[in-house]
Amino acid sequence: MVASPKDINPNNEPTVLCPECGVPIPVSMEKCPYCGIRMPRGCKMLAIRVAVGIVALIAAIIALCLFTRCSSNEPYKIVDGTIICHTPKRAAGQQDMLGFAAEPLETVRVGFIGLGSRGKGGPKRWSQIEGTQIVALCDLKQECIDKAQEYLDKAGRPRAAEYTGSEDAWKQVCERDDIDLIYVATPWASHVEMALYAMECGKHVAVEVPAAFTMEELWQIIDTSERTRRHCMMLENCIYDFFELTTLNMAQQGLFGEILHTEGAYIHSLDHSMRRTDRTWRVDHLRNFRGDAYPTHGLGPLCLVLDIHRGDRFKTLVAMDTKCVMGADIYASAHGEKLDDFQNGDQTTTLIRTENGKVIQLHHNIVTPRPYSRDYALVGTQGYAVKYPIQAFRIGNDVPEGVNPVSLKAHPFMSNEERDALLEQYKHPIIKEVGEIAKKVGGHGGMDFIMDYRLVYCLRNGLPLDMDVYDLAEWSCPAPLSSISIKHGSAPVQVPDFTRGAWKRIKGYEFAYAE
Repeated sequence: MVASPKDINPNNEPTVLCPECGVPIPVSMEKCPYCGIRMPRGCKMLAIRVAVGIVALIAAIIALCLFTRCSSNEPYKIVDGTIICHTPKRAAGQQDMLGFAAEPLETVRVGFIGLGSRGKGGPKRWSQIEGTQIVALCDLKQECIDKAQEYLDKAGRPRAAEYTGSEDAWKQVCERDDIDLIYVATPWASHVEMALYAMECGKHVAVEVPAAFTMEELWQIIDTSERTRRHCMMLENCIYDFFELTTLNMAQQGLFGEILHTEGAYIHSLDHSMRRTDRTWRVDHLRNFRGDAYPTHGLGPLCLVLDIHRGDRFKTLVAMDTKCVMGADIYASAHGEKLDDFQNGDQTTTLIRTENGKVIQLHHNIVTPRPYSRDYALVGTQGYAVKYPIQAFRIGNDVPEGVNPVSLKAHPFMSNEERDALLEQYKHPIIKEVGEIAKKVGGHGGMDFIMDYRLVYCLRNGLPLDMDVYDLAEWSCPAPLSSISIKHGSAPVQVPDFTRGAWKRIKGYEFAYAE
């Protein structure tokens, strides 16, 4: 009886063809069981080499699959050392929000959610802005609502409806049919839920920074804004800083030549406040988050200068951090518990390269005793501007006609007199319009008031807002993307195009004005 292939190869060994009868023979056999010919050693060695090659190929394929994996818990893949995040397709019939303008509102009716540390100034500022009605006030603490009502009393405004006593009381504010805008100034963890719910209720949204901490949340906000056709603006006040506005005007008029490199930061020693046992929400977040947790103040003004999603876009991000020393110490003071695995490094550095070859440098440090700084520096082919530690300029030789200072030199900073003359000459039109009242009303030197004033102005005139939902996503995304980069050894991350292809449509950043 002739043996079957299964009988002679029960262990599924690699095989080689018998040179006499052509039957596949296991490499361990010395003779062919069919014709009895002795198997050539060369054939056996060739079969072994082929088998080894196949094993190596399978191992390489497995390794490649692991290297380019896209975990269900990590919505990105790694290809040739670069991290690529998932970009969801825009739903059928859904349109982008670039240049979107809603119907004009004769009176902007607002509901405030969150009236604590950051939110308490909102009703005070809005009570000084024409064409507004403060309809509702919501906070977990009655005393915060009472303080806001006092602002309205002092301004001669009607008292607003009050919502408190429940974790879900804010939803009732969103559900009212006599409100146009929901103004969210709560702790970070609630921003996304409130913004999404308010838009689903047909309301425009202004939400405090940062808007979100995951890529999934940012895409949810974008998709909801696009689908509902409601504005969702992040309340980034620093774009209205007087120096940032004026240097934006300078850059747009070509004083610095082409801007190639920019620097921004959030350096703010919050050691004392974070050690308080009644204000642990920030240090609690840093305990589990590794990356730049607060990028928007430093980044927002730079993005306007660089025309981000208005002719340029983020392309690649890389981040790294120091070890944690002070963060863990602050956490121990706040909670009475020492941790060995506190995540947030004491200083985080992020670099972003744009599609047009520009570079943004960001720093985050809130735990060491450094003086406050947002860095804010513009490096152009013909000039340089910096805000910290002093406001200063250096201008090259090729400057536009009409620049008044006569001793602009490339080596030292210009004199204070020349600097002040330049700041006056290029003062931004918005500062000329409302700068003085902004200083009187206040809010971080007046920039908070300008932020609210411009929001109301655009809504009343049916204009695109100064900051759209893509600004919200771009200025918030360094938080999750820096975390991903650091997790993978400071690997480069390909930044998604949040406009999904529309970033070239608008040529240059502009503030909208009514005709």
